[in-house]
Amino acid sequence: MAQQYTFVLVHGAWHTGEHWAPVAKHLLAVGHRVYTPTVSGFGVSQTSVRHADGVESIVRYITERDITDFILVGHSFGGTIISKVAEVFPDRIRRLVYWNAFVPANGNSINDESPAHYREMVREGAVDGMFSLPWNVWREAFLNDADHETAMSAYESLCPTPVTMLEDKLDLTKFYELVNSGTMRTSYLNCTEDTAMPHGEFAWHPRFSSRLGLCRIVQMAGSHEAIFTTPVTLAEKLVEAGRD
Repeated sequence: MAQQYTFVLVHGAWHTGEHWAPVAKHLLAVGHRVYTPTVSGFGVSQTSVRHADGVESIVRYITERDITDFILVGHSFGGTIISKVAEVFPDRIRRLVYWNAFVPANGNSINDESPAHYREMVREGAVDGMFSLPWNVWREAFLNDADHETAMSAYESLCPTPVTMLEDKLDLTKFYELVNSGTMRTSYLNCTEDTAMPHGEFAWHPRFSSRLGLCRIVQMAGSHEAIFTTPVTLAEKLVEAGRD
């Protein structure tokens, strides 16, 4: 029988924990334990909070449920959350898995790691400290492997993102000590058709995966939002990325 794991899945910007449902369903069906928290500031609690508040909400979620020996997965923006959570729980986390996720250089924000046209888009489109992703960007760069109906349905389920989550600069000194010493094991799952970060200079992989020390690389076909198009394959690849 295949080994069973505990997964904590942290969503990306404009998402909530509920968006993991199709992936969680498959993981649960094959015997894994799965937790899908929503980061503070997203969904029903959407408000302009600091990045540290988002981190604290996941730390609190894990602490209250006494989750141990788990694989911590971060998608996109969620990569910044799991990197900070790893600093709190180095002894509880079995492995960090980054799915097309940000791994900022120490002292950087997500905006610092993004191309100029994205920074301008956020600056011009923010309303009361919150930013909603434009439809055309979602359709062409995020969910470019779905039919129109699927893309629209998914888009209508999104929520605004606090701009502070994208702007706050992160002290990742302890995180990089854990990674570079080999104390924290890491994997990077790369969807090869993901153009949310433009291919070339700003591509997710190897730009971010190369910052993770001795890192397992797993790849699959799909866009940035494979969660909506190929959730079963995504679940299988998360297991491959998270396995011992």
